Amino acid sequence: MKQRFTEVPSRPVPGTQAVVRALSLLRAVGCADGECGLSKLATDHGLHKTTALRLLGALEREGFVSRDGAAGAYRLGPALIALGTQARDSIDLRAVASPVLQALAAKCGETATLETLAGDEVVIVEEAHGRFLVGAKPEIGTRWPAHATATGKVLLAAARHEGHDGAPRSRTRLARLAPRTITSRAELDRVLTKVWRAGHAVTESEIEDDFVAIAAPVRDSRGNTIASVSVGGPSARLPRARHSALVALVCQAANDLSRRLGASAPSPVQLWAAAPKISQPTG
Repeated sequence: MKQRFTEVPSRPVPGTQAVVRALSLLRAVGCADGECGLSKLATDHGLHKTTALRLLGALEREGFVSRDGAAGAYRLGPALIALGTQARDSIDLRAVASPVLQALAAKCGETATLETLAGDEVVIVEEAHGRFLVGAKPEIGTRWPAHATATGKVLLAAARHEGHDGAPRSRTRLARLAPRTITSRAELDRVLTKVWRAGHAVTESEIEDDFVAIAAPVRDSRGNTIASVSVGGPSARLPRARHSALVALVCQAANDLSRRLGASAPSPVQLWAAAPKISQPTG
């Protein structure tokens, strides 16, 4: 019976040292502000120049790095463009998001969702239920007016500031769904500006009376906002005293998912310190 390996070894398997070294050099070239010379690459990685040259030569032949003819410095090669595109296209957003949402729901105790923008609405594409019997029980495929949701505000704000304005324009007044729903286009514009600057959105009694939701943006490898992560539940379990800690957890989850999708770094407004401990309500 063949042995099955389910874990990646913590140290290189014998015979793979050259591969590990080559990948380390490739990452160094990719992380450099400019072009990298052979001497610096060899020194930084504790390699003899001959060894570094041999490894870089193999990467160059495969198109993963290229070299300036005059200066002899290295930069990333064209083969990585095609490889990166293939990797991006092969990503299953729901599959990647699922463990992130599960972890977020476990930490917050509330239902976590991943939502995308569809015209004037947001649609739930993935979810993880919280531990309470009474609370938010959304279903995948459920749609809500974007202007009345935390995820919608995040996505509308991103669409506007990233150059593809997604704010609803079809009506003079926006539909009221709950006591605090924004119905004025001017007020929505002001709120979207604040959401963009803050890097997250918090809504209270806008989609439903006494329902609170907190959302943050998810970005892809190009830096574009493609979805929003949120948690939501009744205001009795999500009082304002918990909002700061919950915002931190939601932003961390959104940043984690963004990194899994290839985003190089979180947005500056999303750089939150480690989430503080938050008390879990009982009942």
